[in-house]
Amino acid sequence: MPTYTLEVNGNSFTVECEADTPLLWVLRDHLNLVGTKFGCGIAQCGACTVHLDGVGIRSCQFPISSIDKKVTTIEGLSPKGDHPVQKAWKELDVAQCGYCQSGQIMMAAALLDRNPNPSDLDVKMTMNGNLCRCGTYNRIQEAIGLASEIRRDSSSNNEDLKNT
Repeated sequence: MPTYTLEVNGNSFTVECEADTPLLWVLRDHLNLVGTKFGCGIAQCGACTVHLDGVGIRSCQFPISSIDKKVTTIEGLSPKGDHPVQKAWKELDVAQCGYCQSGQIMMAAALLDRNPNPSDLDVKMTMNGNLCRCGTYNRIQEAIGLASEIRRDSSSNNEDLKNT
């Protein structure tokens, strides 16, 4: 069986598995990173969203043999759970059942990295493929707006500290 080395959440891992094993199962079964969820298995629901060099991807459809970039999972987004998106999610009580939330958070974080001040349409277009059985879409959209504000406030505070 072939071995693969990949960087996940800033750490290097070597795994032994078949070349067509989806990244999702490598994360969950080989690395015990179970925050990334299995939803549909056909890249339609977004529960398995992780970052591949900062871009949100559906890990259920990426074979391990195609991974040659840095992977970030929900566990690696912020070790303390204080990423602006996570803060906003908590403040607005976005999650109900919570099953889809790691994928939602990862996609939202990728959006804000790419577009720190997205319009409502930007948010809707980006989050469109991430399904929520509980229907918390309005709170998700509101939380992304709040996360954008938190990021701006944090950046502003960091600039103020540099200038003193």
